[in-house]
Amino acid sequence: MSSQLHVSPTICLIGAGNMGGAMLGGWLAAGHDPATITVIDPKPPIYMLDLMAEHGVNHVIDAKDAKRPDLIVVAVKPQIMEVVLPGLVGLVDGENALVSVAAGTTIAQISAPFADVSPRIIRAMPNTPAMVQRGITVCVPNTRVSDAQRSNVTKVLSAIGAVEWVEDELLMDAVTGVSGSGPAYVFHLAEALAEAGEAAGLPVQLAATLAEATISGAGELMRQSELSPSQLRRNVTSPNGTTQAALEILMATDGFPDLLREAVAAAAKRSRELAG
Repeated sequence: MSSQLHVSPTICLIGAGNMGGAMLGGWLAAGHDPATITVIDPKPPIYMLDLMAEHGVNHVIDAKDAKRPDLIVVAVKPQIMEVVLPGLVGLVDGENALVSVAAGTTIAQISAPFADVSPRIIRAMPNTPAMVQRGITVCVPNTRVSDAQRSNVTKVLSAIGAVEWVEDELLMDAVTGVSGSGPAYVFHLAEALAEAGEAAGLPVQLAATLAEATISGAGELMRQSELSPSQLRRNVTSPNGTTQAALEILMATDGFPDLLREAVAAAAKRSRELAG
């Protein structure tokens, strides 16, 4: 992850909710010049108003009151994209770039209100660990996005975690299934592991503490280690030991791997359905 933004493109952030707020916080922490950021949101949360005031970030309630930026970052829910995008026509000029983080909204759908200027569009899929600058975002550009704009978008999104690029938009449904929805799978694992601990006789709070610490600790070990997840798993699995006994259940036919494949496929299918 980039720790500093060496270039501060001018940005209009549309929406200051959970994801927009995470991005703004990440930009400010990474050293992005607050004077180059404008937030457009009619009703941001109080804590976002405080953050903007503290750092001198410009806040307006309507796009018509914002100056033309280098990057327009749209961080609103997919359900209101049809309402929000037409209001940005005055900001998109065919030379700047628009980045959308709305799940299931295609480049064609994002581009439609701006057809007169042949817009430069990047569709991005972040995930919720962005709120603690530990997310991962996958981006796909349309053909008009320049290398310089890709670089700027990478720098801007690196403030909330890792950034990857793909060239085939059809891959974004699978991305949604793996990393977009993936944090929920991990949270559910924590729930299920705690419940299993309770069933084995542990007090409720201790079971929850052990499950959460084990999952977060294992994630940090995986992040810091040069070893693959498969090797890390083998390292903790002694022959005929307790971990092997557990893994024989999880890795059996119709076990954890098969369930995850079904889950990711279901999420990807739903992403395609949402996109129409």
